Amino acid sequence: MASLVLLPATSLVGNRLETSGLFFSSRSSVVSVRNQRTFCVRSSLDTDVSDMSVNAPKGLFPPEPEHYRGPKLKVAIIGAGLAGMSTAVELLDQGHEVDIYESRSFIGGKVGSFVDKRGNHIEMGLHVFFGCYNNLFRLMKKVGADQNLLVKDHTHTFVNKGGEIGELDFRFPIGAPLHGIQAFLTTNQLKTYDKARNALALALSPVVKALVNPDGAMIDIRNLDSISFSDWFLSKGGTRASIQRMWDPVAYALGFIDCDNISARCMLTIFSLFATKTEASLLRMLKGSPDVYLSGPIRKYIIDRGGRFHLRWGCREILYDKSVDGETYVSGLAMSKATNKKIVKADAYVAACDVPGIKRLLPKQWRESQFFNNIYELVGVPVVTVQLRYNGWVTELQDLERSRQLRQALGLDNLLYTPDADFSCFADLALTSPEDYYIEGEGSLLQCVLTPGDPYMPLTNDKIIERVTKQVLTLFPSSQGLEVTWSSVVKIGQSLYREGPGKDPFRPDQKTPVKNFFLAGSYTKQDYIDSMEGATLSGRQASAYICDAGEDLVALRKKLSANGSPELLEAANTTDELTLV
Repeated sequence: MASLVLLPATSLVGNRLETSGLFFSSRSSVVSVRNQRTFCVRSSLDTDVSDMSVNAPKGLFPPEPEHYRGPKLKVAIIGAGLAGMSTAVELLDQGHEVDIYESRSFIGGKVGSFVDKRGNHIEMGLHVFFGCYNNLFRLMKKVGADQNLLVKDHTHTFVNKGGEIGELDFRFPIGAPLHGIQAFLTTNQLKTYDKARNALALALSPVVKALVNPDGAMIDIRNLDSISFSDWFLSKGGTRASIQRMWDPVAYALGFIDCDNISARCMLTIFSLFATKTEASLLRMLKGSPDVYLSGPIRKYIIDRGGRFHLRWGCREILYDKSVDGETYVSGLAMSKATNKKIVKADAYVAACDVPGIKRLLPKQWRESQFFNNIYELVGVPVVTVQLRYNGWVTELQDLERSRQLRQALGLDNLLYTPDADFSCFADLALTSPEDYYIEGEGSLLQCVLTPGDPYMPLTNDKIIERVTKQVLTLFPSSQGLEVTWSSVVKIGQSLYREGPGKDPFRPDQKTPVKNFFLAGSYTKQDYIDSMEGATLSGRQASAYICDAGEDLVALRKKLSANGSPELLEAANTTDELTLV
């Protein structure tokens, strides 16, 4: 079945988005296949984006780096996920030579996607972009992907059992913090008593301080890392019902664990941004698959500037030695691709891995360093992502008859939360990301994130599909009779690191005790949570450390060369020309 490209061009009509065949309304989307009108979706990153450079914690959006004027470096990056590619873009912009090694056949890491033999796009997870993702938006603008996100209505939608809809509606004429106050006081997802207690808890939180002192509030929020959000929330007067009906689905969406197990720091970081930045709670989703609309433009930018990708090359071992003064340094990377093997040498090495990846990669002897040993205190969370294609429109709740036809796409065009299923967040990608997921003559493509994923990991794909399909019917009784025509299951044994109480101090800095070895990844130390934004920010920080160490890295290379170190030296062939960008 051929995929239909539905979003050609531009005209915004009131609150509704119309296209040559596509029509979007604020609550229920309609996509038709008539070819008469053109339209424009709200996709620009020049508007409806929070400015994190003012009235925000300074660490969340660093200023632009100064032009690098040191010697040109050869840098090898392990991992072509968002963190690795973010690092590469920053280094290439400063004039360095960059090679990226990826063990898989595709790039993107946790935001990767690929196409199966039938032409279906398979994703690693559901990707949603908050309006405060300034580092990621900066990257997307830089690589020419700034028109690749579709803005959703400024409301967070909860689908309850029986098709009952609850909302946290931020659409209000006045911005932060009043739009948030209005949303929480008027939500129909909570009962009146729970809303009042919820308001009390938030009023006693560092979120209020963030309105006048963002950096001070961030310090207070970090200091709450040692307790769970549930413990903090209940101690401030919040109710268990609020947690179950609203905050658990949000916690699962953010960190894949519930409020009893997620750190208060994680949740309150997001709350403080929602309270102080009007657009922080505004959601965007990609027009289509991540490989085409996110990873693809970044890859092209990197290649156009001389960066090189080496796919299917996995790192078997980090080779290291000690200099005459006792300092540990990396001498090379032992790489393999099928039966091919080689040693990669560089001035600087970046491990842009996830938590299980970095644990496998680090030499055992390095655990004698507290810095590296701390990483082993972090564990990943299992997650299962399920895609279900239907022969009708599952999330269309207003017109049962029209949900059965396939001439128009109907339903809820937004990220959806639920407290009443094992998938806490989901979306109909045929509506939210139609470029690659709307298929002419077919219906909804639900993408459901099963959290916690532990109970589902040992199950067969067929059993998982059976369970998820039943739960979809519980949420949308009107979908009775619709059939699943295609499905996929992606299991990730360890995805995001488990942001439990007391784990933040174990997150490593991007600069390590090994002079020419650096880290990147959303689990590393940065002021945001483990996310796409955190991964991008970690890449910026890793690049800054490498540039700061430029003179020392070249001095290390020359010292080893002068001492006749046999490891050297492909990297020695890199010229010491000054790079003026």
